[in-house]
Amino acid sequence: MRVRDLGELEGRILLFGGAYSNFHALSALMEWAGQAGIPPERRVCTGDVVAYGADPVACVRLMRRSRCPTIAGNCERALAAESDDCGCGFSPDSVCATLARDWYAYARNRIGRAERDWMADLPDRVIFRHAGRRCVVIHGGAGDISRFLWPISPEDEFWDEIALLQEQVGALDTVIAGHCGVPFERNIDGIRWINPGAIGMPPHDGLPETCFAVLDDDGVRMERLEYDVKGAVAAMHAAGLTQGYDRALRTGYWPSEDILPRAMRRKRG
Repeated sequence: MRVRDLGELEGRILLFGGAYSNFHALSALMEWAGQAGIPPERRVCTGDVVAYGADPVACVRLMRRSRCPTIAGNCERALAAESDDCGCGFSPDSVCATLARDWYAYARNRIGRAERDWMADLPDRVIFRHAGRRCVVIHGGAGDISRFLWPISPEDEFWDEIALLQEQVGALDTVIAGHCGVPFERNIDGIRWINPGAIGMPPHDGLPETCFAVLDDDGVRMERLEYDVKGAVAAMHAAGLTQGYDRALRTGYWPSEDILPRAMRRKRG
């Protein structure tokens, strides 16, 4: 396991993940961070820079230039190893698994040696201290990079992950995770679990704006990202990526709702 320790970070910290090859969204976030005065060393990414969108190479190049602390998501690990699938943890008969065949093949065919080398070199964990708290960044779960933990997941599931993380990296006060694409914060008996959501895809709530978070001395604030949605959709259409995630950028609803817990799915009449 590769662990990167950033030491003590002061001031506001940008937390984000799931750029998903959406260069329009990633560029907008970097512009927002610059205007907010948050330098690259305090822009922490939970992985999955590459996935559904049209611009995997451009997204990797922007992340490499920015030098933001980034951990490997399942997509980075799969692409670095030139695996046959994204390793997202979807059920084989799910809509996600079906749609992944196209977008993953598209990304795999465009990612080159330089991008794969960058992905292969990414750490599995990032650690830093902030406002007296020891924070650990993971992708999905401590034992399974592709584990889905949702806002409504049972507390025992979070405790299982926290216990394993403490075995791996020692005592912690805050976990920052990605993968599920839905922003939330849970307090697990004094330990904060923060998921800033994904900037490359809306959080299945009917709005096109995507999500990130800002951590400061007082806690965490969830934010929505406005960006050029029409441009991102047009890029997907030009690339032939019209399996449903293009519509999700506009409508705010995933085509792959079946991976969600039933309580988080849309109510249908």
